[in-house]
Amino acid sequence: MENNLQDDRKIAKILKGNPTRDGAGVKLTRIFGFSEEGLLDPFLLLDFFGSDHPDDFMAGFPWHPHRGMETVTYMLDGRVEHGDSMGNSGIIGKGDIQWMTAGSGIIHQEMPKPDGGRMYGFQLWVNLPASRKMIAPRYQDIPAENVPVVVLDNGIRVKVIAGVFNGVNGPVRDIVADPEYLDVEMPGNTEFIAPCNPQHTVFAFLYEGEAVMDQSRKNPLQAGEGALFGEGRQIRALAGSQGARFILISGMPIRETIAWRGPIVMNTEEELSIAFAEFRKGTFIKNKV
Repeated sequence: MENNLQDDRKIAKILKGNPTRDGAGVKLTRIFGFSEEGLLDPFLLLDFFGSDHPDDFMAGFPWHPHRGMETVTYMLDGRVEHGDSMGNSGIIGKGDIQWMTAGSGIIHQEMPKPDGGRMYGFQLWVNLPASRKMIAPRYQDIPAENVPVVVLDNGIRVKVIAGVFNGVNGPVRDIVADPEYLDVEMPGNTEFIAPCNPQHTVFAFLYEGEAVMDQSRKNPLQAGEGALFGEGRQIRALAGSQGARFILISGMPIRETIAWRGPIVMNTEEELSIAFAEFRKGTFIKNKV
């Protein structure tokens, strides 16, 4: 890893997030979404759901459509049962990842399992370019034990979900945005440097502890804050005395127009209207088992 401060990306925007409800009433924090449309291209939305109280999340996300984009669910704790219009079903639990490419269209549900415990995790939405919006839907379900962990000399642990870190490849493959998705756990007062593609959009979300992630800032990011970074070749983080944990995500911008309403993301208003009309008529699903 390089140690040149001139290569560091500086923070371009702090992402505070807003408490909201989605699905059938699930409490969550929307780190970014509709109000930041295009700002984090190719990323559309990031939700953080975290609660020890089942009433906050048990209503779940009943049947709903997606088209033209991808959803990425990363579970920190708890279990979610999913099913879809193609007959797929399963459960994702602690440490598991599901990268769903909705493509031409899928109708699915995500319902928490009533285990009486915690429910923590992230859902990220990633846009698809016009040339790939109508591809056949597919899943990459990655169990926690298949996610490699890189342990650095200073005790920092890096889960490599997608992309490459220190020569270690993540298990999520063949994604259009060429993403990197890392979960970084830092002991107190340690430094972490991650090289990044200078053409990529890069952001981080801190969910435990505090860390300085911009050498020009005096105040560290606190748990519950994110950062969109400017240009550069690497990200540098300095953990506070109690340590820090954050996700670090990057991807190649698409730079296309967006027509977006709820869980359907197209390029034009006409395409968007067609998608919702097909959903109403029952012709939304293009690829069936």
